[in-house]
Amino acid sequence: MKTAGILITGWLLASSAAAQQIKWNYDKLAAKASSSVDVNLDGATLRFAVKFLDEKDEDEAKVKKLVIGLKGIYVKNFEFKHEGEYSQADIDAFRAQVRGPDWQRIVGAHSTEEGEDVEVYVKSEGRGIGGLAIIASEPKELTLVNIVGNIDLDSLSELGGHFGIPEVDVEKSDRKK
Repeated sequence: MKTAGILITGWLLASSAAAQQIKWNYDKLAAKASSSVDVNLDGATLRFAVKFLDEKDEDEAKVKKLVIGLKGIYVKNFEFKHEGEYSQADIDAFRAQVRGPDWQRIVGAHSTEEGEDVEVYVKSEGRGIGGLAIIASEPKELTLVNIVGNIDLDSLSELGGHFGIPEVDVEKSDRKK
């Protein structure tokens, strides 16, 4: 009986740890940034926020449906007065936390002309996606996004423009559900 209790406790701790947000350390960048935006919406806050979405509005109804399965949305945006105020090492420190067996990079976009990079990572959980992380950098701006919870990638673009998440043009897949 004691062994079963220990196993159940370990399983509960492991499953709750898997659903937690990434613990990115922002302090160093916040000190250098000329401005920043910090959005921290945990599960309870998200459930409260969706109450204000209008189900009669098609777009808002889609967002509401998608957000119900989420455990948190965390967005951090830094703007800098000058280029070079954050380094590749800063980005590498964020990137290091989305490496490993559970995380997979699904998008990597680079523009030499604009100096922009965008990386999208998903966290496998069971038979689906249990988390998403975005690292987007420009010469004078850095944005980090972490979405925790069950995520339908086909519906994810619906979150764009809501809760501090930038709009992203994502093509819907043709697979049958």
